[in-house]
Amino acid sequence: MTIRKFALGAAAGIAALTAVAMPAQAQRDPAYAAARSAGQVGEKTDGYLGIVVNATPQLQRLVNDINIKRRAVYARKAQENNATLEEYALSAGCQAIARTVAGEKYQAPDGSWQTRTSAPPQRDPRCP
Repeated sequence: MTIRKFALGAAAGIAALTAVAMPAQAQRDPAYAAARSAGQVGEKTDGYLGIVVNATPQLQRLVNDINIKRRAVYARKAQENNATLEEYALSAGCQAIARTVAGEKYQAPDGSWQTRTSAPPQRDPRCP
């Protein structure tokens, strides 16, 4: 399955993840919202949350918890869409990076951490 076909089929799942899981996570855990706005964490190209600064045990626990939840959603949605976990996670990463707002951190295709400006973010060339 190509990434382009997969992205179209997975759009509803990604939208559901974004609309439900992440805002709910941010509402449940003010530490997530604070870490995101402070640039301590950012969206990675592989669909998971990454730590941008030196990791503290508390920050590592927060990121691990969010990534475990993301992986569970990705696994379920990948199976529903007859895709691999990696394909689904990449597509979700493309969408998450596209949704970042000015001041938030994201991972560029070269692996470096960037701060989002008003310009479009750098995205993986495999993104739809």
